[in-house]
Amino acid sequence: MKNNHCFITVLHYPALNKEGKWIVTSFTTLDFHDIARPARTYELGAYYIVQPLEAQQFIIKEQKKYWTEGFGKNFNPRRYEAAKIVELKSSLQEVIEDIKKKTGKEPKLVATSAKRYPQTVSFRELKQKIDKKEDVFLIILGTGWGLPPEIVEDCDYILEPILGAGDYNHLSVRNAAAIIMDRLFSPNR
Repeated sequence: MKNNHCFITVLHYPALNKEGKWIVTSFTTLDFHDIARPARTYELGAYYIVQPLEAQQFIIKEQKKYWTEGFGKNFNPRRYEAAKIVELKSSLQEVIEDIKKKTGKEPKLVATSAKRYPQTVSFRELKQKIDKKEDVFLIILGTGWGLPPEIVEDCDYILEPILGAGDYNHLSVRNAAAIIMDRLFSPNR
């Protein structure tokens, strides 16, 4: 796969609530395919879902099983292709360890945020780093009210916010993931 040195993850923990407290958010079944499909389209190494709650893990495992082993595999082979790159982990640290095991390298962590931070990089700057294929990258997407600042500030890079035409800036994680992957991995950019 062309971009197998790049990975994407959606964190359901830690996430922030409205008051800025750490919470666990719920997985939605839409996130499974709506992020897996562009991740497969742009040939990323894997799409990780970080969810520590066992009940939520059960739902994710059953959805993956349906599309990779069950009726769904034969019913819709394209969904099978996307579903097979989905991996479930309980923590961000487990994702990092899995990537190190797969690639032999510590991934460069790339936080996403609707806010600007001092170490924010543009899509163009990050794409140039990715295209060199010298490093391994993990793009981290938040849920709820976003990633905790402690997570963001520990990352190697913080991707610039996706800006719209006006001052409204509240995309779903699925929309943001697709836009980010297109801007970073499209051969036409």
